[in-house]
Order: sequence, then structure tokens, then C-alpha cells
Amino acid sequence: MEPESRYYYSQRLKLHYLVWGDEAKPPLLLVHGTRDHARSWDRTAIALSDRYCVYAPDLRGHGDSEWSLGGDYSIIDYGLDMHALGEAIGRAPYAIVAHSLGGGVALQYAGAFPEKVARIVTIEGLGGLGWATGARKPAHVRMREWVESMRGLEGRKLRVYSSIDEATERMVEANQHLTPELARHLTVHGLRESSGGYTWKFDNFTHAGSPYEFNMEDARDLWNQIRCPILIIWGAESWGARFKHLDLSAFHDYRSVMVERAAHWVHHDQFEEFIALANEFLAE
Repeated sequence: MEPESRYYYSQRLKLHYLVWGDEAKPPLLLVHGTRDHARSWDRTAIALSDRYCVYAPDLRGHGDSEWSLGGDYSIIDYGLDMHALGEAIGRAPYAIVAHSLGGGVALQYAGAFPEKVARIVTIEGLGGLGWATGARKPAHVRMREWVESMRGLEGRKLRVYSSIDEATERMVEANQHLTPELARHLTVHGLRESSGGYTWKFDNFTHAGSPYEFNMEDARDLWNQIRCPILIIWGAESWGARFKHLDLSAFHDYRSVMVERAAHWVHHDQFEEFIALANEFLAE
């Protein structure tokens, strides 16, 4: 099954999304994480398209979406894009399955527009934004560090890979749990041809973030507005597992599950267990 490509606009950016299945069925959004792309969800989309019409966006600066001129890649920008996507599709309320940064974006969207979200599955999507641990830095320090990082990114060159095989090796280095077939699939859809070889589709400025941190006080306020059920999935071998003890009392209706033998990309590392959990939760 091959998805249909569509486009919508947010902040004058032309953004891409994929559609699987019959639009007479209930809508479900799949939202990827940092430096990933919509085709990362292929297995999940196919598994769910018997009951849902599945929509998977490429976040700004990722996949086949446009890069943001000036490097605006904070969570509020992604949240705005999520709302614009929902309006373009016009089928709210949505069930959402989201990974990492995508999970944070989905929760922000659901907190600002609780009437537009029916259910959320967030995979490692609570602690990856840098605000969850440690003392908050003073504003002047954050501003200085952000300015310096942005200036540094201006001089950063895209890495060019001589072949798809070479880029696939880099993909495997990033996630040792991937099968050779899945690693190549993710690589093929994550590359574009460049002079002398291939480069990743994501914008280097997606590393930048914002000096105005999305802090826990703001997070809890948004989380407290969410009224839909939430399933939180962690990978036992992931760096994200250290956030499993976060105070989640701001949520009204949630459950948390730890998946063994899985790192940050739980939906890749233990797909069968992940999809069973998602199916059970979405069917309730």
C-alpha cells in the first residue's frame, strides 16, 4: 500500500503530509520525532488503515516539507503547524499516535485545543525537549547560548553520503535495533540527491530550539486542559526512560507502559508489542 501525498500551508510554509486508507473511516494522525520523516510510520499506518484513515505529516524542516527560513523550529512553531494541519484536513476530533518531539507537539495541541483530540498515544514524548530535568538557566544565559548556537549552525555543512548504503550504515549506528530492511527503508525515504551524493532531508537548524524554554509549569498547565485518554509508552533501554518518574498528576486520564528490549524508537524496536498496545488502547 502506497500513501497519497498532499500539502497544506502554515506560516507561509508549504508542508507535506501522507494519507493512507478510506476517508470515510475515523481520522488518526501519526506524528514523527526530530530529524525523522512521515514514511517512518509506514508499518504503523498500514496496520491501522483497516479501521482509520491515517494522516502522517512531515514536520516543518523534515521530509518533503519546506525548511523554515530563519530556522524557526521551536515546539510552538510545530504546534501551530499541527493546528493548521487539523484545519486543512477538517475532520476533528483526531486520534493521535506520536513519537518523541511529535509526542510533545501532540500534547501541546491537545492542551490548547482539547476538543480536537479524541485519544493520544505518545511514545517517549514527554522528556525529550530539555525542560524536564535540572535547574532552569537564567534568561540571559539561555539567550546567549541560543544566539551562539544559531551562528554556529549558519556555518554547518550538510553531510554528503556517497551512496545509499553509506547513509544506511549511519542509520544503523543511530539505532542498533533496526532490521537491515527497515534501516534501508528509513534511509531511502529520508534522503535527497545532492551534488556528489545524498544528504538527509531534515534541516540542520532543527537542532536549534528556542531560548524561551518550554518549562514544566507551562507543560502542566497545558496537560491539565487535556480531557482525552492518553497512553504513554517508554522504551526500557532508552535514554528517555529516565523521565518515567515525572509527575504526571496534571493529566486527568492516562496510563504508562514500559516496553522491554526497546530503545527510543519503540515502534521500530518492538513493533508487534507496540501495535498491540496501540490497538487495544484505540479500540477502548
